[in-house]
Amino acid sequence: MIQTFLLRGPAVGLIIALAACDGGPLVPLPDGVPAQQVLAAEMRSAPPREPGPAECWGNETIPAIIETVTDQAEVAPGRFQTQTRQRIVSERQDVWFRVPCPDQMDPGFVDTLQRALKVRGFYRGGISGTMDPATRAAVRRYQAPQGLDSGTLSLLASRQLGLVAFDRAELG
Repeated sequence: MIQTFLLRGPAVGLIIALAACDGGPLVPLPDGVPAQQVLAAEMRSAPPREPGPAECWGNETIPAIIETVTDQAEVAPGRFQTQTRQRIVSERQDVWFRVPCPDQMDPGFVDTLQRALKVRGFYRGGISGTMDPATRAAVRRYQAPQGLDSGTLSLLASRQLGLVAFDRAELG
């Protein structure tokens, strides 16, 4: 797994607000996107050339899926030969998606993330405030059914969990 973060500008314009956690998505689904693919709809094949101020992107490499089929073919009456062939079901791809910036991922944020995942049954560990392997596995279990099989928390998933980043200008 490859993780990359792109940062631009100071993050002083961002604040973290906690929203009520009722277990459902807090972000409306885009038109025509099935619920199982809501996070996949946010993925791109490359980050923007000019990320906005305090905009961060994560990268995940999705391996190719190769199918192997083995058949028995009759080459002569009563004689069979094993034939094996492979085909690429899906190509390897690098996907990019918005993520909370590293300066936002402080112990308090991760503590709240762990609690949100625990309440929904995805996290079984203790509340430590550390982005440890158990927390990354829980993030993956939460995001995978929505189309993003990654242990890196996406910005959209953080909004669904009630960890919403607002630009101060939007608050009025």
